[in-house]
Amino acid sequence: MRILIVSRYKSKITNHVSPFVAEQYASLHEVGCDVELFLLQSNCFNQWQTLRTKICEFRPDIIHAHYGLSCLLANLATRKVPIVSTYHGSDINLPKIRPLSKMAMRLSAWNIFVSKRNMELVGAIEGKKCSLLPCGVALSDGQLQTREEARKALGWNTDAKKVLFAGAFDNAVKDPELAKRAVALLDETELIELKGYSRKEVNQLMCAANCLLMTSKTEGSPQVIKEAMACGCPIVSVDVGDVAERTTGIDGCYIVSSREPEELASALTKALVFKGKINGRERIIELGLTNEQVACRIMKIYEDIIGK
Repeated sequence: MRILIVSRYKSKITNHVSPFVAEQYASLHEVGCDVELFLLQSNCFNQWQTLRTKICEFRPDIIHAHYGLSCLLANLATRKVPIVSTYHGSDINLPKIRPLSKMAMRLSAWNIFVSKRNMELVGAIEGKKCSLLPCGVALSDGQLQTREEARKALGWNTDAKKVLFAGAFDNAVKDPELAKRAVALLDETELIELKGYSRKEVNQLMCAANCLLMTSKTEGSPQVIKEAMACGCPIVSVDVGDVAERTTGIDGCYIVSSREPEELASALTKALVFKGKINGRERIIELGLTNEQVACRIMKIYEDIIGK
């Protein structure tokens, strides 16, 4: 089966694809697909003809597009090849982008949403030309490190209180100021920005930290939460995206219903004294959210479309 994945560059500066799209690409290859990747610049509609040429050259059985604007462009570039569209959150949450994503939904052969909230925002019903399927996460032996082992490797003090911030401090959507205000209410607690690290380094930080803190204003199905779960890292988060859905019932995970620094600080206090790893890795497998499990579910979507 020949699959052309269409996505955007993650940024103008780094010119690379989002890690979860790259991992899905690799996972589809591993389950037997002949996969190629076509990346779009920020002004993707200028590349309409280039995409048409790529489709003619590669002759895919399915085009799988990621993000609303890419999904719309893929549908406009061809009506001969079925389009599977995945929406990742900002393409549904942002009011100015949502109408374009809804247009892509109508044109696509199938639509994949990473969170139930995003489906509700556009009135999508599971089974009616759409699926709820978050992106998967890679599991590795490095995620099994104990806190003590990871801290020794990083040179951290055993008793230091370390909180990972779920993103970059310069990303306003992640609301770093709220996180900083909450952590400032705690004694001798350091907030660490997750920016500029490799996947291996992120895993080590998550194994070493007391907890991960998410204060985002909007999310779809944040990968950083699933990565923290895979590493057994306790989680404190506002109720955003599908975080509550993924972590409910896991000891060491705390969802705060308000955006008050005091309530976040109270939840952080509990997370900071949590011993050992949370039961996140097992939950990932139970939910069918490893990269391999997700790739197999996507393959089934492809097969059903081609079968029709």
